[in-house]
Amino acid sequence: MIRLAQTSDLDRVLQITRLCAREMESRKVFQWNEHYPDRQSFVRDIRNSELYVYCIKDMVVGCISVCSLMDEVYRKVSWKTNGKNSVYIHRLAVEPGHQKQGIGGKLMDFAEKKSKSDGIDSIRLDTFSQNRVNQNFYEARGYIKLEDIYFPLQSEHPFHCYELLF
Repeated sequence: MIRLAQTSDLDRVLQITRLCAREMESRKVFQWNEHYPDRQSFVRDIRNSELYVYCIKDMVVGCISVCSLMDEVYRKVSWKTNGKNSVYIHRLAVEPGHQKQGIGGKLMDFAEKKSKSDGIDSIRLDTFSQNRVNQNFYEARGYIKLEDIYFPLQSEHPFHCYELLF
């Protein structure tokens, strides 16, 4: 079941993202660290009703943020749409013990279906250039790879931007 996150979900969501960061590090993918994802981002997502959680028997095992505001770092990207009616996917995470069960795909299905039914023109996101698994995941869903951006506190490597048009 997917539902809007509540403040009471915050610690569990942060636990999941820390576990995901460790799992990625074990695969030599240094995408998330002590700077990101951070508590304040999730607090803002919950306050804006933009964080959704995936639950199995009332236990949160995954999350996704579907945000309406464009982060400043995205302004230099040559997007396919004008962005006046786009949303941004951030912080997609599935607890490592529940990965490879299609939960990430279900969270993306949810975000895409909701966005389309809300009349959104496109979904935008970024993924780490050193995380080929994520790149394949988004490309298989029809996302178009665009330009690179950088998050110096996370990595010296770029993040690829993607957009899905409706």
